[in-house]
Amino acid sequence: VQLQASGGGLVQTGDSLRLSCAASGRMSSNYVMGWFRQAPGKERESVAAVRRSAGYTYYADSVKGRFTISRDNAKNTVFLQMNSLKPEDTAVYYCAGGSTIIVTSIMSANAYQTWGQGTQVTVSS
Repeated sequence: VQLQASGGGLVQTGDSLRLSCAASGRMSSNYVMGWFRQAPGKERESVAAVRRSAGYTYYADSVKGRFTISRDNAKNTVFLQMNSLKPEDTAVYYCAGGSTIIVTSIMSANAYQTWGQGTQVTVSS
């Protein structure tokens, strides 16, 4: 599986952005796709994840109520709708994918086998 992320940009506080992650290749029905982000000088952190089959979604506390992860299985694409953006959301955003990820690890970067290139999101104050 290969992942291609897109949709980043420069926005102002309170604006919205939608990131996309297109997957190519064969994926199992229990494939999980997630979004992570890394700000300069900080460790990579989880943002959101979604299971390909049942569509269960998971969010970091810092983005709950503002970000929405969704998937379009027909297009093998996962989206991250980001609303009410804040300067602290500024980071490089990465999409990731993996199989056989148990729920307790779904927000852990180490659980994912495949990573896309990052897309920069910058939120100005």
